[in-house]
Amino acid sequence: MAYHDTTLRTKHKTLTLEELHLSEEVRNSIHQLIEEFTYLEALKKYDIPVDNKILLHGKTGCGKTATVHAIGKALNKEVITLNLGGFVSSKLGETGKNITELFKKTSYNNAILFIDEFDFIGKLRDYDNKDSGEMQRLVNTIIQQIDNMSDTALLIGATNHLEVIDSALLRRFQIKLKYKLPTSEQLDNYYDSLLAKFPKEINSIKRAYDLSYAEAKDIALQQIKANVIQIEKRNKA
Repeated sequence: MAYHDTTLRTKHKTLTLEELHLSEEVRNSIHQLIEEFTYLEALKKYDIPVDNKILLHGKTGCGKTATVHAIGKALNKEVITLNLGGFVSSKLGETGKNITELFKKTSYNNAILFIDEFDFIGKLRDYDNKDSGEMQRLVNTIIQQIDNMSDTALLIGATNHLEVIDSALLRRFQIKLKYKLPTSEQLDNYYDSLLAKFPKEINSIKRAYDLSYAEAKDIALQQIKANVIQIEKRNKA
């Protein structure tokens, strides 16, 4: 099955929320979420439910996945990552059973189920008419599992295409956070913090704008690597 478990161990260093470049609105909402789970028992005394279904949407490379792992780190929760686009089988009934098992595992472990490419459920409308009934059953299965999810577990979906997701699914998410491209000022601050790690002789780059933090990092590092290589070539000449 196309999913994997992570705790605090990831391919790259797991950043804290303070280290992420987030808008004030997104940051405040995430902090509220963490506060609710930190004081979950106090809220239960008054029968107040926590918001445990979050949808992150917006541009690629703006920190959605990093946010999920930062939440996992802050709450010390296992993150179960499911890429929906690579998970859906041609046998949709089989996919429904597998998704049900993942939701059960998430609830049992009080974990975070992170569903990436959540918009893929909308793209399933492109299946042949003969599959439309199976597709609707899959959507209904996901809705049922979301509704039955333990309030001590978290569901976080991520999408770049909010508009294609079934409205009945969208209604299940109590929190929807939009990730926008950073402004030129925000990118300059990001470039400054990134370049400060390197000596002056290699940190001279041409800055690009109107792109995500991930794209900015790639562009900056490509130029820094080129600078390093040029210095090495000169030293060996």
